[in-house]
Amino acid sequence: MEIVEEKTQPQQAEQTNNTNTNETESKPQPNSKGKTLPQKRKPPTSGNGWTNDLKKAFETNERIQKERLNPHNKLNLKATTSIKVTPLGGLGEIGGNMMVIETDKSAIIIDVGMSFPDDSMHGVDILIPDFTYIRQIKSKIAGICITHSHEDHIGAMPYFFKELQVPIYGTSLPLESIGAKFDEHKMKQHRSYFRAVQKRKPIKIGEFEVEWMHITHSIIDSSALAITTDAGTIIHTGDFKIDHTPVDGYPTDLHRLAYYGEKGVMALLSDSTNSHSPGFSKSEKTVGPTFEMLFSKAKGRVIMSTFSSNLHRVSQAIQCGLDHGRKICVIGRSMEKNLEIAMSLGYLKFPKDKFIDPHEVNKYLDKEVLIVTTGSQGEPMSALFRMSIHEHRHVKIKPSDMVILSAKAIPGNEASVSGIINQLQKAGAHVAYQNYDNIHTSGHGGQEEQKLILRLLKPKFFLPIHGEYNHVVRHIQTGIDCGVLERNTYILSDGEQVEIAPKYMKKVKTVKTGKTYIDNQNNKKIGDDIVIDRQTMANEGVVMIVAQIAESDRSIVGPARVSSFGMVEAKFEKNFAREIEDLLKHFLDHIKPGILQNTRAVEEELRKVVRKHCIRKYKKYPMIVPTIFVQ
Repeated sequence: MEIVEEKTQPQQAEQTNNTNTNETESKPQPNSKGKTLPQKRKPPTSGNGWTNDLKKAFETNERIQKERLNPHNKLNLKATTSIKVTPLGGLGEIGGNMMVIETDKSAIIIDVGMSFPDDSMHGVDILIPDFTYIRQIKSKIAGICITHSHEDHIGAMPYFFKELQVPIYGTSLPLESIGAKFDEHKMKQHRSYFRAVQKRKPIKIGEFEVEWMHITHSIIDSSALAITTDAGTIIHTGDFKIDHTPVDGYPTDLHRLAYYGEKGVMALLSDSTNSHSPGFSKSEKTVGPTFEMLFSKAKGRVIMSTFSSNLHRVSQAIQCGLDHGRKICVIGRSMEKNLEIAMSLGYLKFPKDKFIDPHEVNKYLDKEVLIVTTGSQGEPMSALFRMSIHEHRHVKIKPSDMVILSAKAIPGNEASVSGIINQLQKAGAHVAYQNYDNIHTSGHGGQEEQKLILRLLKPKFFLPIHGEYNHVVRHIQTGIDCGVLERNTYILSDGEQVEIAPKYMKKVKTVKTGKTYIDNQNNKKIGDDIVIDRQTMANEGVVMIVAQIAESDRSIVGPARVSSFGMVEAKFEKNFAREIEDLLKHFLDHIKPGILQNTRAVEEELRKVVRKHCIRKYKKYPMIVPTIFVQ
């Protein structure tokens, strides 16, 4: 038995030089035609010979296995440079994704996304990352790299560009989606900063070489990024799933990911959203047969609602509608905009004469109409919600309708989704939701897909991103299971800056981060103090005091006017007003000499006194609004 490996010739040389070897066996022998036969090695004469050869073969293969899995062997451990990674959004939360990757002289930003407010943020429509750190390093920002066009990755771009303009790199759909936002904000001129990229073709951006690699997700044309510098290569997966049978036929570019894995990856930044989900996420194509079954059962109109960005889901519904001879009506501003962009760029191809406007719906029989709309999360202003309560201008839900909710409730939206289902069923519609298998599939990879990425890339350092703290912690465990050393993992938080070099990874500092509140009605920021005041008024109530005071004798001129909102019941309002008036008289009797000359100081002192009273008696911390006139 011979061990086949590179540079095995020394074994043969050893045989040739062995003087005890039989000459007829050690030299090549001619055959009957005069051709020299290859030399044959004398087989071992004992069992130990076979065992030694097998053991050596095992040891050789074990060395090869360890070398191919060793994440250090391809890195330049002599490199003196490093890369700093600073997330400004997307960690400890779902959404608001934004990350800075920088060297000493250059920086790039990956995505500039928005997130949604919670119920306590009254009057706030969206949240965007705090750009304070960006302002500090703006002189070295070479560009923004966009992974895909979900709102939580591009939604804050107009607000960013109102402060700073730099080149934006991305594929066609994300750039055009950003362009539509610029148009809405009357910033069309900033389209000049667009730089369309080709996938699989690295480009130079500052001191970085960046390559876009195709990856599947719940939106068309998503990408992972390979970011290479003198220190090494960082892979940023963006949001991903591994769909081997995507609707458009373009699966994740596993070959390109494996290429970088073989070259050597210093660090992996990977999507953690579904890190608790075992197994694989289902292919987007699994939704198609469910649509087909539901469409075949529908006797009246079909109304399908999903995320407006999930164009592969929308395209499957449209194709199913066309196959059943239905006209297509698209309702909802975001749905209309996304579909228009995708069709204008060529991502989707449908005959335009099959589409009708909302006011034309009633011109056709119910069985001839498919309505594709927004509102799968039960948003009160969405088209579907207004249809369900009969407030939509053109479409009202009726008993013959079949409503397909092809989406899962985002965490925190469960009550809203339950509410819209209740409204639809009260209107008599048949609602297809989670009572049907494969009516929805996630756009994020489960544990097995996360493992595949880890095994393909074999990173030395692993930093899970995009998810709440528990998602990141679980993803770290998956990374350790796939061979990443525990000491080479790190749980990032927004604002934490980590320095990575081939030999080490360490936290270097924390930068200012947080959220900026936005009012979408006028596309302007809302001050933190305004939101705090709104929260106080909503949770604790308001007490308003208007009084005229005579400086000469510190008395109240006429009765004081006391109004409260959210403090006491209406029947106790007069008693409460008398309490505050008595409190005001006591306050004036014990006021410091000369303070009445400063009205603002009087109001501030009165505010403190009234607040103490409300806390002591009513256990409330209301907003106190005193207005004092001194004469």
